[in-house]
Amino acid sequence: MTTFSIHQWSDFEAGLREMRRVARGPVVILTCDPDLVREFWLYEYAPAVLDTEARRYPSIETIARTLGGQVSVRPVPIPADCTDGFNEAYYARPERLLDPAARQACSAWSFVADDERERYVEALRRDLDSGAWDGRHGALRQQPVLHGSLTLIRAIPA
Repeated sequence: MTTFSIHQWSDFEAGLREMRRVARGPVVILTCDPDLVREFWLYEYAPAVLDTEARRYPSIETIARTLGGQVSVRPVPIPADCTDGFNEAYYARPERLLDPAARQACSAWSFVADDERERYVEALRRDLDSGAWDGRHGALRQQPVLHGSLTLIRAIPA
């Protein structure tokens, strides 16, 4: 099993093949679907951050093909009070992304220049202060879960 890590492997396909080789049973991967990353509201504020994330995550099809066997792919609902430090965990609590520690927990922010990051944060702060964010996305504050890019892949050997 691996969670939120294959996008950081230098050769994820070799890593997946090794997981398949040594595992007697299922291989389970928690990752993000790069095709869905940009659908999150944060893309309006920090496009380079989410572009970076989308480029780093391997496609679900490539993961499934590399693992082989019987593969199931399921979206993972993200609860509004999720304590993990990835961007979508704050879907209903956008103020958290104003905190540098919250942004540092998601490595994609570190791939963006300091001045660009600051512009993103200031744009979000302005829209939160003015109510513009709530005008567009405020319903998310009442939504118990988000069906975003978080994906669980399970592969059983053939």
